[in-house]
Order: sequence, then C-alpha cells, then structure tokens
Amino acid sequence: MGLLTGILIMAHFSTAAILSILTIAGLLLLLAIAAFTDQVIRPLQTLANVVAALREEDYSFRARGAKRDDPFGDLAIEINALADMYQSQRLGAFEAAALFRRVIAELDAPVFAFDQGETLRLVNPAAERVFGLVAERDLGRTAKELKLQMLLDETDEGVIQLDGPPQQPRIVSRLPTRAPSRWMVRRSSFRQNGVPHTLLLLSDVSAALREEERIAWRRLIRVLGHEISNSLAPIKSIAGTLRSRLPQTNGMLPDFDRGLGVIESRAESLNRFVQAYRQLAQLPAPAMRRVPVRPLLERVVSFETRLEVSLGAAPPVEVLADPDQMEQLLINLVRNGAEAACSAREDALAAGQSAEEPSVSIRSSVESDFLSVIIEDNGPGLTNTANLFVPFYTTKKTGSGVGLVLARQIAEAHGGTLDLRNRADTHGCEAELRIPLAQRFDEQTEHAVTH
Repeated sequence: MGLLTGILIMAHFSTAAILSILTIAGLLLLLAIAAFTDQVIRPLQTLANVVAALREEDYSFRARGAKRDDPFGDLAIEINALADMYQSQRLGAFEAAALFRRVIAELDAPVFAFDQGETLRLVNPAAERVFGLVAERDLGRTAKELKLQMLLDETDEGVIQLDGPPQQPRIVSRLPTRAPSRWMVRRSSFRQNGVPHTLLLLSDVSAALREEERIAWRRLIRVLGHEISNSLAPIKSIAGTLRSRLPQTNGMLPDFDRGLGVIESRAESLNRFVQAYRQLAQLPAPAMRRVPVRPLLERVVSFETRLEVSLGAAPPVEVLADPDQMEQLLINLVRNGAEAACSAREDALAAGQSAEEPSVSIRSSVESDFLSVIIEDNGPGLTNTANLFVPFYTTKKTGSGVGLVLARQIAEAHGGTLDLRNRADTHGCEAELRIPLAQRFDEQTEHAVTH
C-alpha cells in the first residue's frame, strides 16, 4: 500500500484521486481476504470442528459443500464418510447392547459379571431372585461383600449346592429352609474398555440330576425286583408245602411249624416290599385333564380317619393334572403328617410328658401361574433332610421308603415341585406342592397357535 501511494504521488495525481484509488485498492484487498477466508480458512475450521466432534464421540456433525475434484472437498467427503461409519458402528453397538441386556433380563438362569477386582458389574433379574440381590444396591460391591466368592472360586462346569446344610458357604432363597438345589457354574471371560471381566452363568441342574438318579434307581429296582421275586416265590411255596405236611409226619417238633411259618410270612412280606418299590419303575405317564382344586382337597381330607384334617379356603382355580395320581400324592403327604403328629403324641405320653393333640392342616394359594398347596403337622419335624427323597430310606418302623419318592416323581411329571421343610413358627413339618395352573397351559397353547 505504501509503494502504491508513492507511485501515485510521483505520477502527480491529485489527492482526491489518490484517496479514491487507495479506497478501491483497500476494498479489493478486503475482498481477497474474505475470499481466502471463505475458500480456505472456513473449510478448515469446519473440518476441524467435525474431527473434534468425532473425537468427542458425537457423530451428528457433517462438513457441508463436500465435492469431488477439490482438495478440501475430497477431504470433507472422507471425513463425512468416517463420521457415517462411526455413527453406524455406534448404532450397531447400541442395538447389540440393548439386545444383550434384553436377553440377559429374560434368561431364567442367573448371570453375573465381575471385573478383575472381583467387583460385581452385571446381574440379571434371575440372579437377583435366586440370590436375594438388588442391582441398584449391589452393583459395585465385591463378591466377598455379597457372599458370592464361592461362585468365582468354582471351576468351569462345576456344580455347587445352594440352600444346603449350615456348612454351605451361602444360603440363598426367599425361603431359608427351602430344599437344596444344585447349580452348574459356567465361566467365560471378556474385555470391556480393555479391562478383563469374568462372566458366570448358572444352570439349575437339580431336576436333571434327580432324573438321572431316578433312572439309576429304576434300573436297580427292576433288577432287584426281578431277582428277589424269582427267589421269594419258590421259598414261600416250599415253606407252605412243608407246613401242610407237618401233621402227617410222626414225631415232628412244633418248632418246625413255627419256623416254616416265619419263613413263609417273611417271604410274603418281603415280596410285598419289593412290589411296592417296583411302582417307581412302573409309574405311568399322567393322563392330564382339568381338575378343580377345592373338590380335590376335600376328597383327600376325607380319606384320613385317624384325626380331623383342617382344610383352609381354597382358591377357585383348576389345575391340569391326573386326578388319580394327584390324589395319591396328597394322600401320601397327609398320611405322613398324621403319622408324625400321632407318633409325637404317643412318644410324649409314653415318656410321661404332656402332649398336644395331633393336628394336620392344608392351605392353598395361587402364586403367579402356580398353585401352592402346603400340608402342615405338629409332629417332631425333620431330622435328616438329605435323604428324604432317597429310595429305600425311611425313618418309620414299618415304612418302605417309597412314598415321598413316588410323590415327588408325580409332582415333577406334572411340571411341578415338592419340598419338605421344618416349620419356622413351631415344631413340625410342612410339605409344599407347587403345580402349574390350567390357565397357564391355556395361555401357552394360545401363544403357540398365534405364533
């Protein structure tokens, strides 16, 4: 500008002309600067803003005016493509995370995730129900604080028992005295933000293991029943034949008659004992039909004559069951309760102690899609819960050890469960039968048809 002014002065232009020329030159310079800013500086600032947004994980910004065959346009096109790719990846990650959370939430199996510091980072509703956790309260706490260390210490596909005896490291359930359950722990690892995590999935294998046990018992009972029955029949027959010939034999001592009578009687008793166990291997599949609950319980109560069974109000619902098998199950439970209550009274009187009247009560309620039937007695309670459902095991003098095994087999064949536990409020035992409502099967059938 100074050079231009000097040239104008030397050219003897007037002051007004010089000012006009300088003004025009200044305007041209400003236009050039504006054009340079618009063509170079502003696109660079725009691209810098887009890159900064990408760094902040905001993929909504785009560079405008992107066109080919232009250096800034080509750069803008590539940066926009990069933003589109990141946005697509982020959307896919969000959808995958939402699907993962939905699947985890819908799983019936407990799921946990712990970081390398053994801090709980993920827990699904099933795990909350089984272990009595609350995600809002327990996330961020360590496994030791939550008494879940045994899960992390278990090997892959190892089996742990919950709700077990007092020596078990963790008692978990809404019902502290609930029957033990066995769970298989599956382990895997993953990384989140570069930090290693441990993922635990628990599978309830109680029913599967019980089915394996039941199959093994069936095979054993079938073999033993066949062999013992084949031996008992000729023993009983020979003993009876010899006894019939005793009066015809001169000089035969009376002890022979007594001995043969014992052999014949015990052979017959042992044969009845074996036949009772063969029921376990020959239980037919239930013939399902809709059964009203109240009439079913009234029939069961009427069969017990040793004492009056108290029957509480029953919900007006129906279950899908085999009425004969279900009656047999409930009759066995009521009979066990009555025998325990009466035996406790007799033992107390024999010891010269005061004894309360034996009592057995039945109450029922609807819990979600299941009917819960609880049979309570005021007997001595359970002393060995580990062997309750083991065939051949019994605490009764005349028991065969088949009643409870058969009862649980019937319950599980109906899609239900059977638990026995000591009463929490007083002495005695309570048996809880849970079976699905008929309405639940109707809804499942309707859902399958519509889909």
